Order: sequence, then structure tokens, then C-alpha cells
Amino acid sequence: MAEISTIARPYAVAAFNLAKEKKALKEWSEMLKFLAQVSQDERMHTFINDSKISDDDREKALINISAERLNAYGENLIKLLIEYKRLNVLPEISSAFETLKASDEGTLDAEIIVASKPSDKEVDILVKSLEKKFNKKIDAKVTIDEAIIGGIKVIVGDTVIDASVREQLQNLAYALKS
Repeated sequence: MAEISTIARPYAVAAFNLAKEKKALKEWSEMLKFLAQVSQDERMHTFINDSKISDDDREKALINISAERLNAYGENLIKLLIEYKRLNVLPEISSAFETLKASDEGTLDAEIIVASKPSDKEVDILVKSLEKKFNKKIDAKVTIDEAIIGGIKVIVGDTVIDASVREQLQNLAYALKS
């Protein structure tokens, strides 16, 4: 079976191109995020994957739940995904769309993981250095994870910079075993 991201990418690209053409990137972004959340809801996920439910019922339910958040193109996307049994890739479509949107806008998403809450000044300094390194505007999200013990871990796209104490301890333990 093909990778989920490989399946999702053409849908995300098509949605992105349409959204850009219609100057509705923000609307599409919100619509896809909402659809991804709905599809990941435990009850909805069970409903979507129930083989006893007809495609028509699946379509009606999803469109009714999302009615006020969808435009006509969004409804067509749902119909298409149902027809080709691809509803489960909605979260990946949304994620790929956001990546395309960020790239188009010249921004990158970064996740900054720290053991304790940093000051705003520390975050600003880190964001500026990341912007310099990646030569793009950085949209940073700070996450507190005490499990890293100390230090910092930064994830920007496919790049992971792990300067956490936990990682250093794991590397030391590995080196001692060798």
C-alpha cells in the first residue's frame, strides 16, 4: 500500500492551487483543519470506517456536521474522498496543505521543546537565529516537556536540532555500551 503522505499530497496540491487561484488560502486552511479534526474524532472515525454505512450516509453525515464550515469546493472534496475511500487521509491532506501554504508565504513552522517555560526574550532570540539559519520567517510554537530534563529540542520541517539533556544522556549511555 502506498504511503499515506503519497496519497494525500495530490489532494493537498490541488486544494492549494484552487485556494491560491480563488485567493482563499486562509478559508481553505481553516476548512481542512476542521475536517481533519472531525475525521479524527473517535466516534466519527468509527463511523467513517464502518463497512455497514453506505457512502451516501457517510457523505450526508460529514457534510451536515461541517455544513457551516464548508464551501462548495469543500463539499466536492468530501465527495471525492468518499468515492475513492480516502477520508482517512484528511489529516495528512491538511498537514500537506499547511506546508505548501507556509512555503508559499515564506514561513516555516518550528516546534521549540523545552523543559521549563522560557522567557519571551529567550524565544525571540532563538526565533531570530532560526530565521537567519533557514533564511525564512519562523512561526514558532513552544512546548514544555519536562521529560527532556533540560536544554532544548527544535523541530523545523524535517530538521531536528536536539540539544536536550535527555538526548545527551542517551548518547553517553550508547557510547559507554560500545
